[in-house]
Amino acid sequence: MRDAVAADAAAIASFHTRIWQQTYRDLAPPEAIARLDVGHRLRQWERVLRDPPTQAAILAETCGAIAGLVSFGATDTPVYDGRAELSHLYVAPDHRGRGLGRQLLAMAHGRLMAAGFPGMGLAVVRGNHAARAFYAALGGIEAAAFADPGPLWKSDNLLVVWGATPPGPSQ
Repeated sequence: MRDAVAADAAAIASFHTRIWQQTYRDLAPPEAIARLDVGHRLRQWERVLRDPPTQAAILAETCGAIAGLVSFGATDTPVYDGRAELSHLYVAPDHRGRGLGRQLLAMAHGRLMAAGFPGMGLAVVRGNHAARAFYAALGGIEAAAFADPGPLWKSDNLLVVWGATPPGPSQ
């Protein structure tokens, strides 16, 4: 695993788009699926990767290809209540079930605790039952419900939070 750098933006955008479209194909409106394409994601990742330290991303790779991704950092979104935000946590389908998501989550948590945050949280779409079960198994607590402000999809979200204790099944 390694920190993502600006030169990774195109590969991350492609990975992010592919996994996001697979994950949300039955949850998101078709116009969101169509417009949140590689070009959109590339602009997003170019911004994120040129503006550290407010955001950071860690990549897991196998054979030179991205197998997993986590991005995280400070947020001023009130629902997070001073916690850091995990913006993205994605693992390629052929790498799931091997502990990669748990490792990425734990690495982000460790960095955020070292940076002085009281905890971390992430938004999960209410209908994403697989992700909700994964986060619950790692001690995540569904602490609040809120609507994503959009603009393309005002999804019904739950805020999943962790405190200072690292994510894991012992929580």
